[in-house]
Amino acid sequence: MNDQQSYYETMYILRPDIAEDEVTNHIDKYNKLLKEFGGTILDSQMRGKRRLAYQIAKHREGIYVQLSHQGDGQHIFKIEKAMRLSDDVIRYMTVKQEGPLPTPRPSNKSTSQSANKDNPDANIESKEKQPVTIPDASTPGKDDAETKENAES
Repeated sequence: MNDQQSYYETMYILRPDIAEDEVTNHIDKYNKLLKEFGGTILDSQMRGKRRLAYQIAKHREGIYVQLSHQGDGQHIFKIEKAMRLSDDVIRYMTVKQEGPLPTPRPSNKSTSQSANKDNPDANIESKEKQPVTIPDASTPGKDDAETKENAES
């Protein structure tokens, strides 16, 4: 293997008409299956309900879930077979990633906020570790905003 470890990201879309507790049941089910098949879960996030690019099985929306995991690659066939047999999963895709392992994000904001109240310096450190995003110069909305700022000056 290379110096950088490989891991996998599986994105699956659940039907939009299932209840929120069933969504968490599905997430727990696939996380548990992944562990049973020899995979290691790095991060699991529910991305929420979003509009689909095109209609899938008469659904215009879907509940997106992202699952980052690591393993020997044999576990992927088994987890995808479980998703294929489920009526609640309308799409899934697994992609092999190269590079540094992803850092898990805290799933509950209230726990991180209560920890920051005890230590005010922790908030500063967390802001320093966040990646900085630079907007693309080709964004059409940016030119409009600059024009408005120049007009106001």
